[in-house]
Amino acid sequence: MAEKDDDKVRLDKWLWAARFFKTRALAKAAIEGGKVHCRGERCKPSKEPKVGDELVIRVGFDTRTVVIRALSAVRRGAPEAQTLYEETPQSLAAREEAAAQRKAGALGMQTDGRPSKKQRRQIQLLRDFKPD
Repeated sequence: MAEKDDDKVRLDKWLWAARFFKTRALAKAAIEGGKVHCRGERCKPSKEPKVGDELVIRVGFDTRTVVIRALSAVRRGAPEAQTLYEETPQSLAAREEAAAQRKAGALGMQTDGRPSKKQRRQIQLLRDFKPD
């Protein structure tokens, strides 16, 4: 009987079961916000995904492209949840590259803290400067 229930499962429930979102409410909000696309189109939380469907999921800074391998309406452990989908190699490479760029950018933007009084005056002069 459990297999029949898994034949038809809502997209928001599948995203929750596959551990992309902590709650179904967050999954539903992401779908309604246009952060989840199925076969290149926006979809509704009640959409019934099928095995083989390609989903593009944006969570935070990351965009994942995954192919559905199995359906489940039950949230289980992370190792079991990872068997529900397969991330495309292009998506994996793009995520790793974006993470490396974010890490490199964060290291390059370090400051010494708040500007000194002299530095604040210089910043104010730059803001007030109007070329004639």
